[in-house]
Amino acid sequence: MADCLFCKIAAGEIPSNKLYEDEAILAFHDIDPQAPVHFLVIPKRHVESAAALNENDGPLLGHIYAKIAELCREQGVDKTGYRVVTNIGVHGGQSVPHLHFHVLGGRSMKWPPG
Repeated sequence: MADCLFCKIAAGEIPSNKLYEDEAILAFHDIDPQAPVHFLVIPKRHVESAAALNENDGPLLGHIYAKIAELCREQGVDKTGYRVVTNIGVHGGQSVPHLHFHVLGGRSMKWPPG
C-alpha cells in the first residue's frame, strides 16, 4: 500500500533500527519505547490488522511468534517474561493501519493495560 508507514519501512523507504528481517517479516525497535525492551514485528505484505487475517495466514503467524520468542531470548527477557500486543481499530488503539505486534519486556507489566 503506497501511503502505509509500515509498508514504507518494510520497503526500506523509511529507515528503522532493525532487529531482524527476512522475506516475510521485519522486526525493529519502537521509536517511542514503553519498556526497556520494546520492538515491533510486522509482516512485509500489507495486512490492515489482525481482523483481516484468515486461516491461510497460519504459517505467517507461526513464523512471527517463533521469531518473537527467538528475539526475546536474544534481548534477555525470555526468562522474566514479556508482553505481545496487537491493536485492532481506533478503539483498540491501532495507530498505524498495518498489522503489527508490539513486544515489550524488561519490566513488570500492569493489568489491566491502558
